[in-house]
Amino acid sequence: MDIKLRRYNTIYIIDISGDMDLYNAHRLKDVVAKLIAKGVSELVINLEKVDYLDSSGVGALIHVFTQVKQRELQMRIAHVHGSVEKVIRLTKLMDYFPIVDSVKDALYELSGKGQQ
Repeated sequence: MDIKLRRYNTIYIIDISGDMDLYNAHRLKDVVAKLIAKGVSELVINLEKVDYLDSSGVGALIHVFTQVKQRELQMRIAHVHGSVEKVIRLTKLMDYFPIVDSVKDALYELSGKGQQ
């Protein structure tokens, strides 16, 4: 799994590629914890290039979202597709996570333009 960070104004985008599994899902938790410690309040997790997600990956996403929610920060998960979407649907988390179709949609919502 590879994690890259980029920024759009005050919003941090976490681009993940590869497999989110038992061996590396903890890396996402570490990255998000560091961003929260830095005072980042808006995050997008981009799963566009994630082809495989196991229960550890799901656990990492739940952990991250819980941390974000407890601190009243904002987060979106973008590009949930293929087998990753299947796993999230099977675990009945599609409605739990704030999922959007694209990073562009996430930026639109988080920048306040998508909220009324």
